[in-house]
Amino acid sequence: MVNAALHAGIQKMVHVSSVAATGRRRSGIKIDETMYWTPETGNSLYAQSKYLAEMEVWRGIAEGLDAAIVNPSIILGAGDWSAGSTAIFKKVYDGLKWYSEGVTGFVDVEDVCKAMIMLMYSDVSRERFIISADNAAYKDVMEKIADGFNLKRPHKKVTPFLAGLIWRIDYLKSIFSKKTRLITKETAATALDKVYFDNSKFLRFFPQFRYKDLTDTIEECCKQLMEKNK
Repeated sequence: MVNAALHAGIQKMVHVSSVAATGRRRSGIKIDETMYWTPETGNSLYAQSKYLAEMEVWRGIAEGLDAAIVNPSIILGAGDWSAGSTAIFKKVYDGLKWYSEGVTGFVDVEDVCKAMIMLMYSDVSRERFIISADNAAYKDVMEKIADGFNLKRPHKKVTPFLAGLIWRIDYLKSIFSKKTRLITKETAATALDKVYFDNSKFLRFFPQFRYKDLTDTIEECCKQLMEKNK
């Protein structure tokens, strides 16, 4: 895509990366756009792939490509709840009992799209931006989702020992069922991490931008998902 954009002489590219490319496993440090993935700060092939993709965009920028990069946190929207980050809604809807006290960033899908459109029609280039509305505990998010569905909240805490046991059981189940794994060693570890993202850079460049409240996002997603999956 970068080579094709350079060859065609396109006016602007906005690349969708992820906060995973920042190397989000950094204890006690608020993550900003100056940080990048390293083997010590990333725990998944997904994060590595996002980092390497960004490097290609930066290579294109060095060769004359007019581009900007967005690094969204966990994107919430009423899409296919059997895949991607929307699957958290399906798990809670199906009666998820367990919760994690890990913390990460969350953002409404509409906010990500608005930020990209603003970047596309601006003169801002050669920059990357963390797009994240709130840093929130998985426990709080899952409780809000349960409330949105009028269901019982998850009430059993996942400990590090239990997380290790769960991903191993899920691995064994996948061998016999031939189904894609729901929980891996990496995702189990990530669910326990407390990661905080600094979203101030984008707001400095675009002071008129306002993030949607996380509670409102979850309530709207629950309503739309219930309508779609009646």
